[in-house]
Amino acid sequence: MAAGVKRDYHSDLRAAQALQTRRAIVAAASELFTTQGYGTTTVDAVAKAAGVSRKTVFTAVGGKLDLLKTALDWAVAGDDRPVALADRSEIRGLLDQTDPKRLITGWVHVLVDIDSRVGSLMRAVEVAANVDAEARTLVDDSQRQRLAGARTVVRRLVALGALKPGLSRDQAVDVSWLASDTLLHDRLVRTRGWSQGRFEGWLAEGLIEQLIGR
Repeated sequence: MAAGVKRDYHSDLRAAQALQTRRAIVAAASELFTTQGYGTTTVDAVAKAAGVSRKTVFTAVGGKLDLLKTALDWAVAGDDRPVALADRSEIRGLLDQTDPKRLITGWVHVLVDIDSRVGSLMRAVEVAANVDAEARTLVDDSQRQRLAGARTVVRRLVALGALKPGLSRDQAVDVSWLASDTLLHDRLVRTRGWSQGRFEGWLAEGLIEQLIGR
């Protein structure tokens, strides 16, 4: 085997091992944040749960806020690929939709899928935000991202000429932004025991009525 091939092999192996370590650390942090809370979770506890050293946690991911942000980002995306949700093919395909009802139901499906992954972690983030200024920035970032997503969907509905008569674009954005709040899913699915399917159908039906009225 040529020397260059050996170097490539070892580099690929190290990269794969580093990725597995990073995943283990983020998974451990996510579990601790949701079960013990952000405030009581320490980097040392994350390191112990992941089976690595404290130094490795900082090297692979960062400090506590970095751990929380990464865990939340991966939960929203559903994986650890370095591709923004808005740039993913499934979202782009959704925004190419020409049927406004299909656009809304497709978007709701994406929202509910995200809700099912981020609910418990988002609760931990919001609790942390009450006492930690840095954690508050994550809540603010999440709100901005949801607002951007709502604006994107409404912009497409406007382009299709599908907004309900009398409904302004700003009102449509606010309704869509509220619908994307994980709190709705948390209250109805976790607290009230609704099934995912029931919640998704209810949310889609409500948005169709409020945004396009048909």
